[in-house]
Amino acid sequence: MKVRDVMTPNPVTVRVDSPVSEAAGLLRKHHIGGLPVMDGERVAGIVTETDIISLLDVGDLSEDLWLPSPLEVIEVPVREFINWEKTKRALTDIGSMEVRRVMSSPVVSIDEDSDIADAASLMLREGIARLPVLRDGRLVGIVTRADIVRGLGESTEEES
Repeated sequence: MKVRDVMTPNPVTVRVDSPVSEAAGLLRKHHIGGLPVMDGERVAGIVTETDIISLLDVGDLSEDLWLPSPLEVIEVPVREFINWEKTKRALTDIGSMEVRRVMSSPVVSIDEDSDIADAASLMLREGIARLPVLRDGRLVGIVTRADIVRGLGESTEEES
């Protein structure tokens, strides 16, 4: 079975200069875990949920647990407010950041005429969950681990 038989054609994409908030919105809207990132007609990278989530490191927030004294009762809300403000600032900065700063690059891709066993092997070797599918160097689809499993299941059902 070939990659073209199990891939999702015409995948949702995002541009390299798009804000991360747009990529996150597309992931949410389409219920997908990753997007090919386009620079014109060229696949420049891929951005995943993991790439975006990894940006959420806002430093050391309140990790200490204690019972406050009466004087500290005032300090705790102030400290938490400062932490919340730091978190909001980090989220705002992340949302406006260009996708090119977050994406994985160079992109690992596969040709549509490749066997799904080769796609599975490549995914396992590279530790990735999806591959942009190319035809003559142009994006024509995307294949995920779930697509490969589905394809294998369909071929087994056909043999029965």
